Amino acid sequence: MTINNVTRFLDSKKVKYQAFELPAEKLGAIESARLLGVSPKQVFKTIVVLRNKPGKPILAVVPGGSEVDLKALASAVGEKKLQLSTQAEAEKLTGLLAGGISPLALLNKGFQVWLDQSARNFDEIHISGGQRGLNIRLPVDALITLTNARMAVISHPENNQ
Repeated sequence: MTINNVTRFLDSKKVKYQAFELPAEKLGAIESARLLGVSPKQVFKTIVVLRNKPGKPILAVVPGGSEVDLKALASAVGEKKLQLSTQAEAEKLTGLLAGGISPLALLNKGFQVWLDQSARNFDEIHISGGQRGLNIRLPVDALITLTNARMAVISHPENNQ
């Protein structure tokens, strides 16, 4: 069983969660959902979004099969315009590999976390455990509390679906 800073943190906070080991290559949320046997709508991915004005990037946590709606997120955040980071930028800014970027691994690093409203459709959702190959299922309320996440409708279905 993989133990890392995220699982130790969840244990220290007495959060009921389940960890799943997946192949360590970069998997998308759709592929992770298939391997876990759950709906892609229940597997959330963390996207690093850049502000145009100075400030820490935003972590947008959206369901598999969806992409960040930058206009909706900008409106929720109160900014005119936001942009997606490249994979290289996301890895540099977070210190984590794409596929392993997790809001739980970035606590107290100054990132603002926005969780798509659709998470409320589930009691528990899956997110990255802070490294490739580690997926965590935990209660939505626990994720919101631990990350001080704000909620809004910040995603729409990917165009290629």
